[in-house]
Amino acid sequence: MDDLDLIDRKIVATLMADATLPVAQIADKVGLSQTPCWKRIQKLEAAGVLTGRVALADPGRLGFDLTVFVGIEAPDHSEEWREIFGRAVASLPQIMEVYRMAGEMDYLLRVSVQDMAAFDALYKQLTNAVAIKNVTSHFAMERMKFTTAYPVDTRTR
Repeated sequence: MDDLDLIDRKIVATLMADATLPVAQIADKVGLSQTPCWKRIQKLEAAGVLTGRVALADPGRLGFDLTVFVGIEAPDHSEEWREIFGRAVASLPQIMEVYRMAGEMDYLLRVSVQDMAAFDALYKQLTNAVAIKNVTSHFAMERMKFTTAYPVDTRTR
């Protein structure tokens, strides 16, 4: 992030807030004309700073009323197990995020499902696909804050 100048950071922050804005509005917000702004957006995409543009949806309105954070303890840390685990979690679209962790658990998953029966089915699919030493599930009762926008510094330094 250190190699991004103030205008790049403002472009990124603007797109994270609303990726549907036309280039003309983004350019106006960051103090550029359209063409240089568009070129910077393309450069940010090519550099992997911007990795995609998506629409965010309310999970409850789509029937995904249960969010579960699942801690996984691996039976071993071999490359073979990691590959099998990686394929298993990639094949299950209900698993929204996967993090390899340091500490008590080896992996943390964020899962979105319709209900407890759907979570039980997912649990069975996952544990049938890969050996797991221990699974700990934490059920979210309420989503109090959610954002996909990182707190990019858009102030001059």
